[in-house]
Order: sequence, then C-alpha cells, then structure tokens
Amino acid sequence: MRFPSEPFKIKVVEPIKRTTREERERLLREAGYNLFHVPAESCYVDLLTDSGTSAMSDNQWAGMMLGDESYAGSKNYYHFEAVVRSIFGYRYVIPTHQGRMAENLLFSTVVKPGMYVPNNIHFDTTRANVEHQDAEALDLVIKEAYDPHCDLPFKGNLDVIRLEETINRVGRERIPLAMITITNNSGGGQPVSMENIRSTRQLLNRYGIPLFFDACRFAENCFFIKEREAGYGETPVREIARELFSLGDGCTMSAKKDGLVNIGGFLSLNDERWTQEITNMLILVEGFPTYGGLAGRDLEAMARGLEEVLDEEYLRFRISQVRYLGELLDAAGVPILKPIGGHAVYLNAKEFLPHLAQEQFPAQALAVALYREYGIRGVEIGTVMFGKRDPATGRTIHPELELVRLAIPRRVYTNMQITYVAESIVELYGRRDSIGGLVMTYEAPLLRHFTARFEDVTPVGVISDQPGR
Repeated sequence: MRFPSEPFKIKVVEPIKRTTREERERLLREAGYNLFHVPAESCYVDLLTDSGTSAMSDNQWAGMMLGDESYAGSKNYYHFEAVVRSIFGYRYVIPTHQGRMAENLLFSTVVKPGMYVPNNIHFDTTRANVEHQDAEALDLVIKEAYDPHCDLPFKGNLDVIRLEETINRVGRERIPLAMITITNNSGGGQPVSMENIRSTRQLLNRYGIPLFFDACRFAENCFFIKEREAGYGETPVREIARELFSLGDGCTMSAKKDGLVNIGGFLSLNDERWTQEITNMLILVEGFPTYGGLAGRDLEAMARGLEEVLDEEYLRFRISQVRYLGELLDAAGVPILKPIGGHAVYLNAKEFLPHLAQEQFPAQALAVALYREYGIRGVEIGTVMFGKRDPATGRTIHPELELVRLAIPRRVYTNMQITYVAESIVELYGRRDSIGGLVMTYEAPLLRHFTARFEDVTPVGVISDQPGR
C-alpha cells in the first residue's frame, strides 16, 4: 500500500453542498476575492485551515456528556490539567479559549516596548501579538527554509548562530524569551529536530533566556523526529514529546490543531511569578483559572484529544494522507514546497504563476482560481499575509515565499476527496496562463489577510463549468 488506510470508520456523515462556477464567481465578488469571507457551506473541499476543523472521536463526544459546568474547580479541569502535565511536564496549566489568547496573555505580561522575540518563524497571530506590544518578532529559521526545492528533513530548525548574533546585537535584557514553532507552519509545516532544540536550549542557558514552544502541532513534529532523526526510530512518540518539552520552560498551544478539538487552548509554564501575573490578566479577560473561557465539556474533549493525538496509528495515517496529496502533485510536475509538511501541502505560487509579479498577489490569485474553478478553498501564505509596508516609502516589502497552503483537517476527508483535490490542481496547472492577478482595495493595519479586499486586474478564462466542481 502506498499509504495506510484510515484507522477509523465513519459513524456520522455531513452532506456537502455542490455549487456551480457561476455561483462561486458571484460569491468571490461579494467576498472581495478574500476566501475568508466565502461561506463554508459553499466550499466542496475546505482546506482553508486545519485549526478547529478536526472530526472528534466517539470518545471525545462521550466526554462532552460528562461536562461539569461548575464555575470553579470542575472535575474536567483537573482531568485536563493532569493530561497536560503528563505530556508537557510544566508545573502550571492555564486554559484559554484558543491559542491566540494564550499568546496574548504571555506576551502582554512579559514583553515590553522595544523588546525582541526570536522564533524560527512566527505565525500570523504570534507575530501580531508580539508587535501589539510594540516589540519586534524576529524570524531566525535556517536559510534553507526559504528554498522551496531544498529537501532537508528538518527544515524548520532555528539558526542557532543567528540567534546568538541577535542576542549579542540587541542585548540579553531585551529578549524576554525565545520561541520555537513546532511544526514550522509558515515555512511549510516543516519539523524541528531534537538536536536543534537541544542546541538552542544550551545557547539560551548561557544567557539566562527562557525557551517557549508554539506547540500547536507538537505530535506531528514528534512523529517526524521518530521517522527522521537518528536514535528515535524505536522511541514512542509520547516519550519523544516529554523529552522535547523538558528542554523548554513553557509553551502556548492552540488545541484546535493537535488537540483534535473545535475550540480550546492553553498556556503552560514553570515560572511562578509569570504565572501569577498571567492568571490575574486571565481573570480579567477570559474567566476563572479553572475554566479560562471554556465550558467544562470543552476541557474534557481537549483532555481526551491530547491523549488520542499521540496514537501512532493515527499519526502514521495523518502524515501519510498529507504526503499522498503532495506526491500526486509532485508526480504531475506541480511546483510544491519540499519536503512535504505535516499538516498541509504548500503550492509554490511563484513557480505556478511565473507570469504574475508579487505586486499582483500570485498566491492569492492562485487560491481564488482554485476555488472559482473547483470549489476547493485554500489559504494564501505570502504577500497578503506577511508583506509589510516600508515606513519610509510606503512600498510593500515582499516575503521570500509565495505559497498557497492546503491544510488538511484531521479525520475529515477521505482519500478519494484528497485525490479529487490533486486532480483539480493538476488540471488547473495545465491552464495556469489563464489566471490573472489581483489588486488590493482594502487592508487593515494588523492581520490584514483576514479582512483584505481585492479586485481582478485581468480577465479570467473559464477552466471548468461542471456543476459541483
């Protein structure tokens, strides 16, 4: 078999609405060609994100029925706390309604104006929460991460030499903490090696700087370590996770990814003083420390999901399903970022649409075309999401990569649906010259990709007019 069959069976099904090309064109115009504004029910295969889109298990749904909705000290919180401590190992566990609130609580407490937070690559909300404190989010991933053809097994690694140069340049006192995102989402869902994390920890120890993880996809990262790093082939993923987190001082997590839930997150750390300050803020903006903006049933589902995600049969299928899509595209000559990541396949929009300049938002144009022609929704990871305005000239500073991320929800789509996605993209690639660029007509000062609006700048030819495609 090229990939394992699903390690689950389907108990409940949800009908998928089919739309015509004309309907999708109308929806795009109404949405300002921003796929975040397209109704989800009008997407045939929705690969916008793997965040909060997982199918929960029968065990998780059963746990929901055991929700203790006491205001303080619910039994679900204590179960959740015990599970987080058993996997991540940190002393304090602070639930939040999702990952960006965990980031907000951490950074608003410990990051001050003029400070710097180094990371391999910050994702969008992480960067925005750092910059909201008038601090600078520094991306210090290894240089190979920006080469879409480089096939390194741990392309998400942080550049330890650049990290030390940064510490010496800005001063240790201006770096409250360093982070490592696992897996490195903005760089193509690429994993970070245990060796790199250990080297980073040793360097930070010399300067007394704490290390935190953005742990959204920690289980996928640990599975890659088991697959690719010498000495870990026979080590259970749970043990790899414990070793990995033992090298840090805390983590933020959106459990909407590797927690296998639709809502929820947490912040876990060892520092007692930081915890007290964070908890005080939590009570103000989220809720009491034993529910943190969540119902008891959500805490229970999260606790069970964190256990389930470490099942190696599940992880083997999860990683292999993503790899299957990437291999189908690669075999057909479609330019993708390599190696294939853990949660998504990333189309290389610069090479897919070489006739479009970055000023024409090629990744956004490609994502729009994919939805218009086939009802498949992906998300732009390029100039729209990560482009910056030069404060002196007002011109856009373009990121090095222009990608369309096809994030596969966990336990949601069958392999036949994944094959449909691959065949659609291959067909679109064959007629790529018909895809025109876009012009941005509105942008917000922060996280502009969520609300930006666009207009077509060139006519678009008809590629497919099949209803439901």
